[in-house]
Amino acid sequence: MNNGLHLNAAVGNALLDMYAKCGYIESASLVFSGLKEKDIRTWSIMIWGWAIHGDVDKALRCFEQMRLTGIKPDGVSVLAVLTGCSHAGRVDQGLQIFDSMQRECSIEPTMKHYAAVVDLLGRAGRFDEALKFIASMPLEPDYVIWGALFSACRAHKNIEMAKVASEKLLQLEPKHAGGYVFLSNVYAGAGRWDDVERVRSSMKNKNVEKDPGWSSMEVDGQLHTFVAGDSAHTRKQEINLKLEEIITGAKQQGYMPETEWVLHNIDEEEKEGALGSHSEKLALAFGLISTGPGVIIMIVKNLRVCGDCHSLMKYVSRMSQRVIVLRDIKRFHHFKDGVCSCKDYW
Repeated sequence: MNNGLHLNAAVGNALLDMYAKCGYIESASLVFSGLKEKDIRTWSIMIWGWAIHGDVDKALRCFEQMRLTGIKPDGVSVLAVLTGCSHAGRVDQGLQIFDSMQRECSIEPTMKHYAAVVDLLGRAGRFDEALKFIASMPLEPDYVIWGALFSACRAHKNIEMAKVASEKLLQLEPKHAGGYVFLSNVYAGAGRWDDVERVRSSMKNKNVEKDPGWSSMEVDGQLHTFVAGDSAHTRKQEINLKLEEIITGAKQQGYMPETEWVLHNIDEEEKEGALGSHSEKLALAFGLISTGPGVIIMIVKNLRVCGDCHSLMKYVSRMSQRVIVLRDIKRFHHFKDGVCSCKDYW
């Protein structure tokens, strides 16, 4: 704390939480190190921070340091470290921590803890174990549980399991767009366009609408928000030119547009065009033309980032010598020198 102020736990925790949620995890770490008073919330915020920023080793180390100071883990801190294990593919460590909740810490797992384990197993492609785990739960599986399993099905292209999870989702919340969108996306990823059309027609007939995706970033105190194919921005021509420039440059360095992320039955050339108009790419191009060299580009997206945008951002971080920080609905991605903090496990 260079300003010489002594922060109490409440103020320190608020500052720590702000930095972690806004993408400045190293600043959060500095605040954490400078706090003289650390309660269970302080430790939990820091563990969460490392977890959602993709540094599971620091999350686990922080969890152990907390225990060594004599502070007993609570449900929030355990959930935080489980999330870190899930995002990094540390299945065995995550399962050990979950198993120790009741045995060593006398913590009764909540639905969120069970969902974290389903996510942990699903991301690793261990679907049979995930189903057995769900069947063994003492609580009735809810929308979050089946949603966690479904998300993993798309990543691993497991259509049959996706259908099972989707049916459960629609039974629980028949008017929620997520179940329909998830299943439609899985079918699209497998090229089953008749099934895609059937799901989308069902949505239309039942008046179910999905939330549009958007990406935003702040420049000079002003928030700029983009949607796919956006043409409303005052600098749209500059943005499109910059986007063409970075895509061309990335292709010269080996980037190949991942057209399987286009969820419409159109030809390959049209798919490349559709990929180029994704909201996070527009925000990236805007960031590059609106900020000076060396300035970190911070983007927020309300949905999960698509694989093609993720790939392009790795190339652009190396080409532009910029750090790009993208926060999607699941986690933070830090792109630097052609590498993402998630290590492509997301």
